[in-house]
Amino acid sequence: MPKAYVFTRFGGPEAEALVEQDRPSPGPGQVLVAVRAAGVNPVDWKQRTGHSRPGGPARELPAVFGNEVAGVVEEVGTEVTGFAVGDEVFGNPVAGGYAEYALLPVTVTAHKPAELSYEDAATLPVAAATAYDGVRQLDLPEGATLLITGAGGGVGVAATQIARAFGVRVIGVASDAKKDFVESLGAVHVPSGPDLAERLRGAAPDGVDGVFDLVGGEVQEAAATLLGDPAKLITGADRRTAARLGGGPVERARNAAVLDEVAKLVVEGKLRPFVTQTFPLDRAGEALRTVEDGHARGKIVIEVGG
Repeated sequence: MPKAYVFTRFGGPEAEALVEQDRPSPGPGQVLVAVRAAGVNPVDWKQRTGHSRPGGPARELPAVFGNEVAGVVEEVGTEVTGFAVGDEVFGNPVAGGYAEYALLPVTVTAHKPAELSYEDAATLPVAAATAYDGVRQLDLPEGATLLITGAGGGVGVAATQIARAFGVRVIGVASDAKKDFVESLGAVHVPSGPDLAERLRGAAPDGVDGVFDLVGGEVQEAAATLLGDPAKLITGADRRTAARLGGGPVERARNAAVLDEVAKLVVEGKLRPFVTQTFPLDRAGEALRTVEDGHARGKIVIEVGG
């Protein structure tokens, strides 16, 4: 029977297990994918603790980990057009992706360009798509300045590259340890830590045109002091603080068109996925710990089958 890495209850790592499950069957508007790679993200372990997306459905237990995959279409459900058995695809699974098989709704599934590896494609549907949505939402003109907090994390790294591809100047807040990395992306690095507001004013004495916050709290508040228009503050981390400051959340498109766009940026060399470690499915727990412990640099991917 096919294997999957699941959490059997809400809690810590002790709730995780590699199990055998029946091969799923696609429903209307879905494709069954033989998974070749699954991206690992902080939201994965947060869901194990009971976190859910605002407005999202409650998870039934046991629940398969993972929110982004790449693989090969094995079966096509009814009401599906544009996809056929054997197609190489990537997207957001219905209910987990750390598995040998996953169901994907075609609304958030895209064809994988031949130039993309499965590992790189599997990193795009969560962090890169969120970054793309946020940069597009801010809609800054070429030559404008965007401040990104958490610029060294998964979404921040992608947002920095996407903004630079659109001709936007980027100031990135990240730890001192990530200074060289953030600067290699084309951003001006500002170290995080105490007295951040003062350092930000030094880096942008005339203020900034937009803030893409990925940290929240006091860091978001410090970043907002550089904005003339509070509406140009968006966050993927702290909606409550953003609302108080006059900003709002990243508005996710969650569609295949965005996946096509981020894949195109990778193919054109404008966006690098930065896959730094891969793990087999039977070591999915180690992959998750690498992200959960906060020490990962770049993207972590689980390789499945193939």
